[in-house]
Amino acid sequence: FPNAKFIISGSSSLELTDKLAKFLVGRMFSFNLYPFSFGEFLDAKDSRLSSMWKEKNKMVSGFVLEGKDFATHEDIFVKDILKLFGEYAVFGGYPEVIKAEDIETKRIVLKNIYETYLTKDIIELLKITDVMKFRNIVVALSSQHSGLLSFDSLASDCKSYYKEVRQFISILEETYVVRLLSPFHRNVGTELKKNPKSYFLDSGLRNYVIKNFNDLELREDKGGIAEGLAFSALADLVGDKGEIKYWRTLSKAEVDFVIKIGDEIIPIEAKYQNLTKPEISRSFRSFLSAYNPKRAVVLTKDFWDETEIGGAKIKFIPLCYL
Repeated sequence: FPNAKFIISGSSSLELTDKLAKFLVGRMFSFNLYPFSFGEFLDAKDSRLSSMWKEKNKMVSGFVLEGKDFATHEDIFVKDILKLFGEYAVFGGYPEVIKAEDIETKRIVLKNIYETYLTKDIIELLKITDVMKFRNIVVALSSQHSGLLSFDSLASDCKSYYKEVRQFISILEETYVVRLLSPFHRNVGTELKKNPKSYFLDSGLRNYVIKNFNDLELREDKGGIAEGLAFSALADLVGDKGEIKYWRTLSKAEVDFVIKIGDEIIPIEAKYQNLTKPEISRSFRSFLSAYNPKRAVVLTKDFWDETEIGGAKIKFIPLCYL
């Protein structure tokens, strides 16, 4: 079979890499299959809503990546889409979780995913002996999801040390559990340039770790969850076309995301709130004044609109369409 191709899949990226890479150097192509995006989730749940979503998503993507303008119209589907977005935000995008029909089964599937990850990837493959300390770091990261990460503080809280914390977080990155976001800076004197922010790739797994599956609208951490979902969606959208950072000054002015594509800079703020008119935060205005971008985005709960400040066209877009 001279043209035969083998597709080898598995839930453990470490195991596949360990067993295959050394034998197939130069003959192996690797593809990372992440949890479902919200678009893929919607496609699996409701094909009618999915087709409506794709139209809006195409417009949003065109504006973010290329500055293509679009007119906002009345959105009669957003409330239906938000119901499914709430489910996705709480239980995440693992296929088996999506297929589960009741909440208890979803919880059990997430538990199995997490425990299998610990026993197979962490204990068996990486030979991590202090599993309890590793668990503590995962719990600490889940509690400060979308927050600023201090390795020293994390080491102190988990009775660890700096080098070990960096090692464990590196493992969590390489096994697609967490993703770090670095700061954007040009002014070394006034802008943060060291501490990253941390996000779980899958909100359902994160919610399992903190044992909280409450409805999104009832949660105190819904802003952080929304920010994490925005980061995942932006990472999918931007891919290798550019890079994503966050911006924060020493005086604590902050913009959630800054996309850099070529010479263009696009600031994006995740504001999962019920807005009735365009609202721009003082921090966002500071960034607009400092960097003069041509366009910017404020991600909302269900509000569409646009405004202009200092030559920057600012679109208000429901997060679920990203």
